Amino acid sequence: MIVMSQQRVAYRVALSIYLIEHRFSSLNHNGLSTAEKRKRLEGLFHETKEFFQLKELEKIAPKKKGIVTQSVKEVLQSLVDDNLVTTDKIGTSNYFWSFPSTALQTRKCKIDALTDEITKLKSRNAELEQAIQDASGGREETNDRAALLKELAEAESRKKGNLEELQRYRECDPTLLEAKENIFVIQSYCVKNFGMQRADFNENFAIPDDFDTIP
Repeated sequence: MIVMSQQRVAYRVALSIYLIEHRFSSLNHNGLSTAEKRKRLEGLFHETKEFFQLKELEKIAPKKKGIVTQSVKEVLQSLVDDNLVTTDKIGTSNYFWSFPSTALQTRKCKIDALTDEITKLKSRNAELEQAIQDASGGREETNDRAALLKELAEAESRKKGNLEELQRYRECDPTLLEAKENIFVIQSYCVKNFGMQRADFNENFAIPDDFDTIP
């Protein structure tokens, strides 16, 4: 009876967290965009918490995440470039890995840095626009005005690029990622202490098979 009571408590805690954060569970599987492939491949790392070689990922990713073999290397490199997946040479082979907590911190830092730079660019744009107006005079072109216009165009381009990159990082909401990690902790607790199978845990709480995929 005590074991059953503990089990019910664990179930209720897990279910409460899952229902609160369930808004990210509905994913569109009609075709895989680059962003979707990135999310799925990163999710594979977070689900297994293991180290992989490229050739292993090229075999596993198509089966578990629906990512075609030819795309795995490119998608993996993009995650490495964004510091969401770590790589290092061990012996004669390159290994890749990523853990949820590390990815979460990377995203938070990147979002903060991008937000700060965008704020500075907006301020600089306002200064440049005012300087251009002051240099316009009778609308005749001057060297100063031409230089300011060029700098303004470059600043606008940088701001646009930063906004696009910021949106890409915000697609993986750090709050939701943290909630997901909490659910995995509870899942592991139930498996270890109550002899449950992960599949049974997921079935009891209607957790989809692709729940490990970062939304």
